[in-house]
Amino acid sequence: MAEEQNAQAAAGDQPAQDQLQFALQRIYVKDVSFEAPNSPAVFSQPFQPKVGLELDTEHKQVGEELFEVSIKVTAQVTNGEDQTTAFLAEVEQAGLFRIAGLSAEQLDHTLGAFCPNVLFPYAREAIDNLVNRGSFPPLMLAPVNFEAMYAQRKQREAQQQGAEATAH
Repeated sequence: MAEEQNAQAAAGDQPAQDQLQFALQRIYVKDVSFEAPNSPAVFSQPFQPKVGLELDTEHKQVGEELFEVSIKVTAQVTNGEDQTTAFLAEVEQAGLFRIAGLSAEQLDHTLGAFCPNVLFPYAREAIDNLVNRGSFPPLMLAPVNFEAMYAQRKQREAQQQGAEATAH
């Protein structure tokens, strides 16, 4: 048996199953925005920040075995009792991934959970850099569990499909 496999490899025959391929091609910022609408007045008040954070991920196929995955991170920080907006920082961090040899379910999981985990540290750094350039204290975002977010999204989709099936 081993001799047959060695003979196939030596002859250059491809195995019946596709080889798993995963390669990060490029990481880039698609969109970035920083607003401090109440400056310079916000700097004359004691800084008591309240952070609101929104995360969104999406992916699309852009070529053969080539996928773009993006994370949009929006951090809105308000200050004081009147909740005046101190700043709003938005980053859309993206990456190109070459992926092959996965089943449709595995590919969906990779694009929905694994790839965003790769991109998030870059988005975190970009947000922190923007906040720093705006002369505000550092905003170090906590790590995000994209596996849990993916599982929740799949659960919502299954519930919606179940509700649509019972409605018909």
